[in-house]
Amino acid sequence: MRIVVLSVAAAVMAAGMPGAAAAAEIKVLTAGAFKQVLLALVPEFEKQTGHKVTLANDTVGALTKRIEGGEAFDLAVLTPAAVNELANKGKIAAGSRVNLARVGVGVVVREGAPKPDISSVDAFKRALLDAKSVAYVEQGGTGIYLKALLVRLGIADALKDRVKALPPENPAAHAVANGEAEIGMTQISEILPYAGAELVGPFPSEIQLTTTFATAVGAAAQQPEAAKALIKFLTAPAAAAVFKAKGLDPAG
Repeated sequence: MRIVVLSVAAAVMAAGMPGAAAAAEIKVLTAGAFKQVLLALVPEFEKQTGHKVTLANDTVGALTKRIEGGEAFDLAVLTPAAVNELANKGKIAAGSRVNLARVGVGVVVREGAPKPDISSVDAFKRALLDAKSVAYVEQGGTGIYLKALLVRLGIADALKDRVKALPPENPAAHAVANGEAEIGMTQISEILPYAGAELVGPFPSEIQLTTTFATAVGAAAQQPEAAKALIKFLTAPAAAAVFKAKGLDPAG
């Protein structure tokens, strides 16, 4: 993985990224599912440029409220809809939005546990109904979707005593790895990082939720040029391998 990251850095440096002479501190607000990509790539970005990146992580909804409330930031990673809404309110620099990646939702079990069949919607329903406990983070767009999905599939009542609605600070994969739940549902990029958790697979296509993440520069950014350099780094062609390793597909 380190070799891949170095390749990304080399590609971006070749494209003219500023170096340590223009060092700045960049504050990035990022939605949870993209956090692991930033954690993988930011150290090399800092090494090559001299910039320092501070990450603040939350749900898209919470970050949107924070930005609307006046929180200072240089770069945000949100959904395109959230970026557009904030741009209309003058909180995002016009024309700075760049789509980065897409991620779907998957099922997670504890490492070594039997993997249930989720190859069809009916199989997916049976897997949840057979589980002793099912976990997902209640807040955020994915949690709202999952709660509604259980109703749509007609299994919400049957599962109501077995569902564990988690707070954002206890992701579903973490809870499953710790034995707090038998099955978890969350975005795939939030499953792969956790030791002790194992991806069963993505949701069946008929009920899949795909989220696109976009980045944009804050309208009142203190370091707009450094923020643009980070965008350039994240959209370098070689970065695609890191995205994929973390469970996301480059936006293309």
